[in-house]
Amino acid sequence: MTHPVLRVEQVSKSFGGIRALNDVSIEIRASEVVGLIGANGSGKSTLLKVLSGLCQPDSGRITLRGEILKLKGVADAAKAGIGMVFQELSLLPNLSVAENIMLGHEDAALRAGFYDWKALRALAAVQLGKLGSRISPSARTDSLSFAEQQVVELAKVLAIEERSHNEPVILLDEPTSMLDAAHIEAVLEQIERLRGRSSVLFVTHRLDEALRVCDRIYVLSEGRCVAQRDRANFGIADLQQHMFGHKLGVARSDPGESPHPKTKSGLSVRALCRLPSYRDINFDLSSGEILGIAGVAGSGRESLCRALFGIEPPDSGEIVLDGQTLQLGEPADAVRLGIGYVPAERRIEGIVAGLSILENMTLVHLGGLCRGPFLDHAREKALVTHWIKQLHITPGAAATPAQHLSGGNQQKVVLAKWLVAGAPKILILDHPLRGLDVGAQRDITLLIRELAQSGIGILLIADTYEELITLSDSIIVMKDGVVSGHFPAATTKPSELQILERMT
Repeated sequence: MTHPVLRVEQVSKSFGGIRALNDVSIEIRASEVVGLIGANGSGKSTLLKVLSGLCQPDSGRITLRGEILKLKGVADAAKAGIGMVFQELSLLPNLSVAENIMLGHEDAALRAGFYDWKALRALAAVQLGKLGSRISPSARTDSLSFAEQQVVELAKVLAIEERSHNEPVILLDEPTSMLDAAHIEAVLEQIERLRGRSSVLFVTHRLDEALRVCDRIYVLSEGRCVAQRDRANFGIADLQQHMFGHKLGVARSDPGESPHPKTKSGLSVRALCRLPSYRDINFDLSSGEILGIAGVAGSGRESLCRALFGIEPPDSGEIVLDGQTLQLGEPADAVRLGIGYVPAERRIEGIVAGLSILENMTLVHLGGLCRGPFLDHAREKALVTHWIKQLHITPGAAATPAQHLSGGNQQKVVLAKWLVAGAPKILILDHPLRGLDVGAQRDITLLIRELAQSGIGILLIADTYEELITLSDSIIVMKDGVVSGHFPAATTKPSELQILERMT
């Protein structure tokens, strides 16, 4: 048997009394891809943070190539040949792609203390080329879409191959969570290539990806390692059984059906334009309807949704809600008028990391939770406790800091923020299932349908075509900033091929 390159022995870690890891032991062998799966809050991200030097374990031992490893920070991990692709992006938005990829390792592109920009961009281009990406190394990072930034994040950690004297260990925390099909395929192919010269720990909620590329798979549940097998000895049902302790059943109602009668009132968009993102956008969203928007990164759909929440006001056109023309100068205007927004980048735009679950959920509704001039704390806590239970948020204490939650549980908090003080009229959901395990996806899918049945109009950008088709009553397709296709609710639901034909 091949000796492990990296070994984790009985590692535990707690945050403020919350035990995130409980005597976890795993190992990664040379030229091996090891999968790490588990429900939201199972401890996956905490383990990666320990291995990348972001936090130190309370107990246990980590050895790298037979030597005990003590990491005081990310720099120590990089020197040891450990690199990580974070689930939430770690890029500096005001720097170029090349600067981000080579940050801290620019020696070959320095001349007398100054950048040799041509050399720096060439070094970055090598890493981007490994992924088959055409992203310009000179582009500012904040000008890229989320999916493009994820590609840059992966290219950044791939550069460790050239910097390490030993076989590197690469930690991948949900690297495919926000990529389109082409980029997902490129990343999975890259993982296969890395097998020949690296050891890889691959965290994913997409069980089919784990079964495709991993040699062995570990399953975490509530901070413990509950199963470990070779890939050939696992199936999707087995993985779900270990993750949740039971096999997932069918949702209480078919999420593709919506018995709530649609009304003509709701949201209307007429000739909306914001160049160069989109132009001449027209659609209607009825009360109780789920309208899906399909399109690749850069199609304009994300910018359109941000305009409807007052983040990026349009250049021209009209937004009408229940017959009233809206002037959305800022998000506060949208909130006041009954429009909620769940952003794709939850950690940056969705939560305030330093505040608790309770404070995040009620932050935008404090005025409605007052009794006279004072905040009604009992009512506030009761509402928050209800939604913590409803959405199965773990840990379930309202005082838990949001920064200590897993990514999926943070997403649930962002969604609950729009529900604690009464339902909005319109709810914009930008990739609401991103980073959720299959159990949480089922819960949120059912909740979205129930919200629509209660009369909320929902605008949906989905991670996958299957998710889009299953959840949506009607679908519009965007390509190059314009609506290139429309599948109304009265017609048969489109196939993935029909949607793709209008996207390309």
